[in-house]
Amino acid sequence: MTEQIISIERMEDAVAIFGSFDENIRIIERELGVTVVNRDSQLKISGDGEAVLHAGKAVNALLDLAAKGEAINEQNVRYIINVVRAGNEDKIGMLAKDVLCVTAKGKPIKPKTLGQKRYVEAVKKNTVTLGVGPAGTGKTYLAVAAAVAAFRAKEVNRIILTRPAVEAGERLGFLPGDLQSKVDPYLRPLYDALFDMLGPENYQKYVERGNIEVAPLAYMRGRTLDDSFIILDEAQNTSREQMKMFLTRLGFGSKIVITGDITQIDLPTDKVSGLKEAMRVLKGVEDIAICRLGEADVVRHVIVQRIIKAYEEDENRRNAAKNR
Repeated sequence: MTEQIISIERMEDAVAIFGSFDENIRIIERELGVTVVNRDSQLKISGDGEAVLHAGKAVNALLDLAAKGEAINEQNVRYIINVVRAGNEDKIGMLAKDVLCVTAKGKPIKPKTLGQKRYVEAVKKNTVTLGVGPAGTGKTYLAVAAAVAAFRAKEVNRIILTRPAVEAGERLGFLPGDLQSKVDPYLRPLYDALFDMLGPENYQKYVERGNIEVAPLAYMRGRTLDDSFIILDEAQNTSREQMKMFLTRLGFGSKIVITGDITQIDLPTDKVSGLKEAMRVLKGVEDIAICRLGEADVVRHVIVQRIIKAYEEDENRRNAAKNR
């Protein structure tokens, strides 16, 4: 049995890391197999040697984040435990820096994982960024936040959001209204992110002025997009030809972010995903970054991480069976 004592200087930080009904500390106890007791501004951690060492590092990291005003919740407690297990606890302090954007309601948008941090830095640094990862990793939301930040800073004059309407044809035909009404359901996630950042009134004002455009990918053909921040969402459903067409729309003073999940391709089996092809062709090209986000970067409910992991393991088993 090993013990470690951690002193807490501010009770507000202790309250933050314990959470409602001590739920955050209970997660640390369950995940690492330790016991944590709070006595007189001190935390006593008891358990096996390595588990106590990990728990101490996790608690200190949480205290550091709490002292910097970060909200402590189940998601980031679990994430910090995983980071500590991987031996990267020295990088956790990076997560409390750099507000990317502030929403219409005053909520600061920041990267919540180290993978998201690398993704945001790549978007800022490069002209073209490919963000590839599973659902819930914040690929689209952070890209929209970066676009709004660039627009507010007058680095670009327009924000252009687009995605392929994979079901174009039969299913779209059953939807009522004109073409814009038919494609709106496929663009809904982009609208939601913009509403969150700008508020519905500002969003509508910028749309009427032409500062914001949300359109299906087919509308991009034949255009040159200058002084724009352009986001292509659900890029795994583009064809090779569509991806090449989109990438060559880039004009002067513009930036492109392409997001997608190569495990959720809805194209016919005989068609190559434009995103997969772009990842292969553009690897190593100057001023183009390819960022891969994983299950550890999922910022939705913990069950989403487990679902993604289960599917990945199943895919690996099936691939191994094929290769036998």
